[in-house]
Amino acid sequence: MEISKAELASAATASASPKSSNAVPELRGAEILVKALQAENVKFIWGYPGGAVLHIYDAFYKQDSIQHVLVRHEQAAVHAADGYARATGDVGVALVTSGPGVTNAVTGIATAYMDSIPMVIISGQVPTHAIGMDAFQECDAVGITRPIVKHNFLVKDAKDLADVLKKAFHIARSGRPGPVLVDIPKDVSFKKVPYAGYPATVEMRSYNPVRKGHGGQIRKALQLLLAAKRPYIYTGGGVLLSNASNELRTLVDMLGCPVTNTLMGLGAYPASDRKFLGMLGMHGTVEANNAMQNCDVLLAVGARFDDRVIGNPKHFAQNERKIIHIDIDPSSISKRVKVDIPIVGDVKDVLSEMISMIREATTKPDAAALAAWWDTIEGWRSRNCLSYDRSRTDVIKPQYVVETLWNMTKDADTYITSDVGQHQMWAAQYYRFDEPRRWINSGGLGTMGVGIPYAMGIKLAKPDSEVFCVTGEGSVQMCIQELSTCLQYNTPIKICALNNRYLGMVRQWQEVEYEGRYSHSYMDALPNFVKLAEAYGHVGMLIERPQDVEPALREARKLKDRTVFMDFRTDPTENVFPMVQAGKGITEMLLGAEDL
Repeated sequence: MEISKAELASAATASASPKSSNAVPELRGAEILVKALQAENVKFIWGYPGGAVLHIYDAFYKQDSIQHVLVRHEQAAVHAADGYARATGDVGVALVTSGPGVTNAVTGIATAYMDSIPMVIISGQVPTHAIGMDAFQECDAVGITRPIVKHNFLVKDAKDLADVLKKAFHIARSGRPGPVLVDIPKDVSFKKVPYAGYPATVEMRSYNPVRKGHGGQIRKALQLLLAAKRPYIYTGGGVLLSNASNELRTLVDMLGCPVTNTLMGLGAYPASDRKFLGMLGMHGTVEANNAMQNCDVLLAVGARFDDRVIGNPKHFAQNERKIIHIDIDPSSISKRVKVDIPIVGDVKDVLSEMISMIREATTKPDAAALAAWWDTIEGWRSRNCLSYDRSRTDVIKPQYVVETLWNMTKDADTYITSDVGQHQMWAAQYYRFDEPRRWINSGGLGTMGVGIPYAMGIKLAKPDSEVFCVTGEGSVQMCIQELSTCLQYNTPIKICALNNRYLGMVRQWQEVEYEGRYSHSYMDALPNFVKLAEAYGHVGMLIERPQDVEPALREARKLKDRTVFMDFRTDPTENVFPMVQAGKGITEMLLGAEDL
C-alpha cells in the first residue's frame, strides 16, 4: 500500500470527518507507524534493519516523505538523531531491531537522557506470543531502557499504535524533554486494524508539566536580584532547550550583571560580550568560578548544580549567598544545592515574565555596588587563565587549532560537534560561541564516539551550514565506520582530529593523580587516518607543523562537497587548564604545569 505525501491530508481529514464504520480503512501496524511519523512532520529517521522490524522497513519502502538513513551501527543511529534534535529543536527519531539492535542503542539513549534531548526511539520486538520465551533476538527492551528514558511503551495491539505514538512525541518534547522508547512486536507491525486517523490532540491525566512560573516567586526573585550587590547569572542547557536565548540576553542587558554558561549552555549568551565570563566548572575560567563562589545573589537558569560545575558541595556552601533556581523539572531544584527561591516553569515563560516585571519596576540595580563587583571580576579576568605557550614552532598546540578554526568560521553559519576528552574542553574554551544550538556535545554522560554521528545528523538538517567535528584519535575510532554513511548520504562534514597519541584526559588525570603512571592510555597502534579516510571515499590530510594549520583548514573549507579528515599531530604533553581536581572546590584551581 502506497503511503505518499498526498495521503497526509486525507489522514487528517479522516479523523476530522465522521464516517461509517465500513468506510474506515484497514492498515497494517507498520503503515500506521509511518503515517504517525508523517503526521508528526518527521523528515529523517536513522536506523538499521533486522528481522523484527522488516514489516516496518517494508512500509518505509512504500512512502516518499521521510528519508531513512542507514547507519553502520545502531549506536550511531541514536547519536545522529540526537545531534539532529540538538541542532534543530525538533524530535529526533531512530529505528532499531530487537535484541542486539536495541542493546546497541542503549548508549545513545542514555546520552540523550542525561542531556534532556527530545527523541523517539522505535525498537522492534519478537512477536507477542514469544515474549518471555527466550526467542531469537529477544530482550526486555522496556526493562533495559526504563532507567534511561523519560518513558517507554510496549505496544501489544496495533489499534493502540497511533495513540501511543502521539503520546510518545508529546512526552519527548514537552516539559523537561527526553527520549521515549516505543517497543513494537513483529506481529503488531504486521496486523491489519481499522485506522481512523492520527489523533489531533493528546490528553494524559498523569502527565501535565507546569509551564508558567508562580508570579509571587518571580516577584520575590526580582526583589533579590535588584537589591543584590554582587549578582550573578548561571545558565545551563535548559535555556537552549527552551529556546530562551533572546530572553536571557535581554535580562542580562537590563540588569548589567555578569553571566556564565555551563558546558551544555554555551551559546545561550554571546561569548564575545564582555558580560560573559566564560564557561564555569571543572575546566572553567578563574573569573567564572570565582564569581560563582563570591556572588551574593545567584540566579540559576535551566541548570542543575552538577558535580562538574560546583565541585565539592561543602566548599560551595561555605560562602553565604541567596540562590534563585528556575527549572521546568521540580525534581532538579534543591537536589544538590539548597535554594532560597524555587521557580518551577518553562525558562522562556519565566524569563519573559521577569523581564516584564523589571520594565514595570521603579527599583533599579545598585550602580555603585555593581561597578565595584565588576572591578573585582576584572581583577580575576586579568589573570588570563586561558593563555598557553604560543612560542613553539616545532609542535602544534591543540588550543591553536581550535582558535584558528574559530577565527576562520566565526562569521560563517557554523556548527561544531565534539567527542569527549581534552579536545572537547579545548573546543568549549577556545571556540567562542555567540549563537545557541551551535555547540553539540555529550555533557552529562560524556560519551566518546558521538562526534561524527552528531555531525551527520546536523549536516542533513542544515545542508548549507559548515559542520566541523572536533575529536581525538581515541574517540573518533568508536564510530569511525560512519564515514561510510557520510559517503552514502552525501553529508560532507569536516573532521578535526587533535591527535596526541594518548587518551588525553585519562593521561592528564594519571599525571595529576597517579604520579605519571600512564596505565593503558597510550595509543600505540593507530591507523593511518589519511589512508583510512581515503578508503572510505573521502579526503585525508596530515598536518604536523603549526604553520600548516591555517592552510589545511582553508583547503578543507574549499572542498564544500567532500568529507575531509584532518589529522592534526598535536603536543602529547599538553593539559587542559584551568582544572579542578575531584573533591576540591571550584575556586581551588590548577592553572598550569607549575601548579602540579
